[in-house]
Amino acid sequence: MYNEFWGLSANPFENTPDPRFFYVTDQHEEALARLEYVIRENKGAGMLSGVFGCGKTLLLRSLMSRLSLEEHRIAVMNVPPRSFEDLFRGVVRLLRNVELPINTSELSTDALIEILQKTLQENKREGRRTVIIVDEAHAITSLEVFEGLRVLMNFQTEDGFDLALILAGQPEISGMVDDNKPFEQRIAVKAKLEPLAFKDTQGYINHRLKIAGATKDLFTRDALELIHRNTGGIPRRINRLCDTTLLAAFAKHQPVIDKALVELEVHAFAT
Repeated sequence: MYNEFWGLSANPFENTPDPRFFYVTDQHEEALARLEYVIRENKGAGMLSGVFGCGKTLLLRSLMSRLSLEEHRIAVMNVPPRSFEDLFRGVVRLLRNVELPINTSELSTDALIEILQKTLQENKREGRRTVIIVDEAHAITSLEVFEGLRVLMNFQTEDGFDLALILAGQPEISGMVDDNKPFEQRIAVKAKLEPLAFKDTQGYINHRLKIAGATKDLFTRDALELIHRNTGGIPRRINRLCDTTLLAAFAKHQPVIDKALVELEVHAFAT
């Protein structure tokens, strides 16, 4: 709606995991390096944690964009499994891209494990690494699922693991994993995303504007400082506040967004 006014080719602050807008800070680069290390060096399992809205899903998308589809088969579970069977059924369906019988009597858990083992062996013969990503893992409610994740790590040969498992979730996932020692011991690498510092908030906003086609800075420094204070450096909150502020400035035909305009939007969200 406001893109033409600002000379933009896209909305810079959509809360969607679009890799084009991924802004790499030092902590993001470290997290990416850790997770990529798990996959490329055949280390088994890795875990990514961070508060709601800090950009975990976008980081995972960026991780996947670094992995060649010719060398990797990737299964992404965006909805956490509810049971042991649900986990293996989902992994097999995603890796083989097939529909499975709904009736459990037609396909037992043992059969699912056998199909998965065959799939992993086929991928290895074809020179492909198998990667399983479980997003929103903090929403796992069953110990049965953690047992299933541990079983996944048992698929290995003398030369290493047959798959790489990446878990991502809000901070409580760390405590859930720590409480499950048999599984926790299989996590080779852990990474954590913190809220952005001010300099990174500033860089994040200007980066997204540049990707969207902006040719100049649209926010004053005072405006950026206020955005940082009121969002706590959480990217999802930053996106929402910047989006509505751009809309307000467009409605007022105001070419530069200053602190006063951001204050109005902060007040609007608070009331």
